[in-house]
Amino acid sequence: MTDAIRRIPLVIAREINAEARQVAAAIELLDGGATVPFIARYRKEVTGGLDDSQLRTLAERLVYLREMEARRAAVIASITEQGKMTDALALSLMQAATKAEIEDIYLPYKPKRRTRAMIARENGLGPLAEAILADRAADPQTLAAAYVTEAVPDTKAALEGARDIIAEGLSESAELLGRLRSHMKQAGRLAAKVVTGKETEGAKFSDYFDHNEPWSSAPGHRVLAMLRGQNEGFLTLDLAVDPDAAKGESPAERACGAMLSATGRGPGDAWLREAAAWAWRVKLKTSLTLDLMGELRERAEAEAINVFARNLKDLLLAAPAGGKATMGLDPGIRTGVKVAVVDATGKVLATETVYPFQPKNDLRGAQVAIAQLIARHGVKLIAIGNGTASRETEKMVADLLAVLPGSEKPVKVIVSEAGASVSSASELAAKEFPGLDVSLRGAVSIARRLQDPLAELVKIEPKAIGVGQYQHDVDQHRLAKQLDAVVEDAVNAVGVDLNTASAPLLARVSGVGPGLAESIVAHRDANGPFATRRELLKVARLGPKAFEQAAGFLRITGGKEPLDASSVHPEAYDVARKIVAACGRDIRALMGDSAALKALNPRQFIDAKFGLPTVQDILSELEKPGRDPRPSFKTATFAEGVEDIKDLKPGMMLEGTVTNVAAFGAFVDIGVHQDGLVHVSQLADRFIKDAHEVVKAGDVVKVRVVEVDVARKRIGLTMRKDSADARETARERQASSPPKGAKPSPRGPMSSAPQSGGSNAFADALKGKFGR
Repeated sequence: MTDAIRRIPLVIAREINAEARQVAAAIELLDGGATVPFIARYRKEVTGGLDDSQLRTLAERLVYLREMEARRAAVIASITEQGKMTDALALSLMQAATKAEIEDIYLPYKPKRRTRAMIARENGLGPLAEAILADRAADPQTLAAAYVTEAVPDTKAALEGARDIIAEGLSESAELLGRLRSHMKQAGRLAAKVVTGKETEGAKFSDYFDHNEPWSSAPGHRVLAMLRGQNEGFLTLDLAVDPDAAKGESPAERACGAMLSATGRGPGDAWLREAAAWAWRVKLKTSLTLDLMGELRERAEAEAINVFARNLKDLLLAAPAGGKATMGLDPGIRTGVKVAVVDATGKVLATETVYPFQPKNDLRGAQVAIAQLIARHGVKLIAIGNGTASRETEKMVADLLAVLPGSEKPVKVIVSEAGASVSSASELAAKEFPGLDVSLRGAVSIARRLQDPLAELVKIEPKAIGVGQYQHDVDQHRLAKQLDAVVEDAVNAVGVDLNTASAPLLARVSGVGPGLAESIVAHRDANGPFATRRELLKVARLGPKAFEQAAGFLRITGGKEPLDASSVHPEAYDVARKIVAACGRDIRALMGDSAALKALNPRQFIDAKFGLPTVQDILSELEKPGRDPRPSFKTATFAEGVEDIKDLKPGMMLEGTVTNVAAFGAFVDIGVHQDGLVHVSQLADRFIKDAHEVVKAGDVVKVRVVEVDVARKRIGLTMRKDSADARETARERQASSPPKGAKPSPRGPMSSAPQSGGSNAFADALKGKFGR
């Protein structure tokens, strides 16, 4: 088994396109407690430059393969204890490449409940099965007559018992199971049917009332839609395999017969072929269908989770508006518009509630109050939540800005409220704002989301941000694990200001976690700002290992050590100082001097511990110290007079913000209360397999209106320059359109238009095929 463990790096290396030594080195680091961001950024020499994506895959596969090796060891031990292990069996087990293959081999030796085949053997019918297999010329009916007993009343019962024994043998043949599983993957079709009498009640799944498509290529979003329909009692699902083949003539049945060598013309051959066909229909197809449906669900869930993860990453790494005084507006009608102003660091300066709409209709008073807050606190940005009355609130602000004196007026931006209610009512929010009403906390969150989406969104459970497909239908543990990894990677890619970061943000830093994050904040509150990174070692329970993992991702601006403001790790400060000395300059003067740094030869600074990758990273960081990998802040400009879906006309060119990206296309906010759908076929003038090739959440894009369905609130958009066939393509979407029955996801934190009444194109598109 030790050899099998040693093979793990080889297996993973092939899968991530790396060398086994790189994988082995990464595994050693992971086992030692290092995090993926730390290994990817600061151990490039050790791993040969494996990036965070490769390392995430490596870590996931490592868990699977170790579990598989543990299962292999348990199976070998079980069979050995039974005294049934042979050299051939041991070899088969050692060569098995998946958990499924190991279980197939183990099946005949696996302790099981009392089966019909066991009962048949107890009744003395084992020799009958052997006799039929041995003498194909003999009539099975005649052979069976000799086995009629008190327990076996007639020849029919005897032959049924023999059939049970033979069928069990077929169902425990690893070779046959492997062959049938491969055939079912290639030829099987996922077939959905409506449950009789549920047509009206389950109308949202009508696309699947009589539907089938290849198992091997069924898109994840359609699979999850059908599974939801089955779970809700409206659909039945099956894996159809060669449904048109004559009885006994399908490839699967012939494969079962071939295992019994039932190819002759004797009565025994005919009986065995019938037994093989029965074994396929009653036992093998049922069990294999369950396996393959499980595999299909797992595949669909993986696709859905990956979509969610990519969208979440895009939102977390969306452009920050930056440290400017910001006003957050949480729109409402009857309950009023909640207003909060925060300073450049996110500290709350003022809160208020205004009532510009029904029933008070105090529009002028609301505008005066907002204008006074803008003037008093020097507000540069206004973030408007995209909930109910968002568009009306935006218009109120636009009218106010139009009459404000001065040339430099605040910039207004629509910001998604996704997850804000969860965040506002959380224990964390209550602790941070003990005297502030929950609704006003929401306005604070909206303002901070505009300033720095990452810093605010980390306070919310990733699943609550809601930018995925069928997120409630997938394995919640697996979803949470992958989304947590996305958040961790995003936070560490950007870096964290040690003296201003909240505990939730610090908790996502490599090697920190919630407990140490609270300790860091407590130490900061008690002793004042950290002057150097080294002072972290004074924090309770923060030892050398945690410091090693975290230090490079924490920044101190204006501290005693200039390098503390960069991503250069303290362990490599000596290398950085050699570089500074070679330039003959003060470190503060050198940082940012691209010409001087590019004139150096990186190889002259390599030593026994730090190789070329680290030296190059240090030079890049000195050239642009503390650089933020996120894009520059930009907002979409909505067309004047286009405020409602009724204002749209085919052919209009508009600007909007991508709010969500799904397998079948992208949703774009164009300022009319619901998103429009850019189908994957309309994203570019070339073939696009994955929408993420072209767009990501938060992108500002130009779109052309293709179709408008006011009654169903559906908007078809295109980003193609050549739109001559755009309308025709829209009518051909049925094969890959979003499925019925899926619920919409809330929009991302940088949306630029409101979502009213909880309805948008995401919801509509997922309720039925677009364009139907």
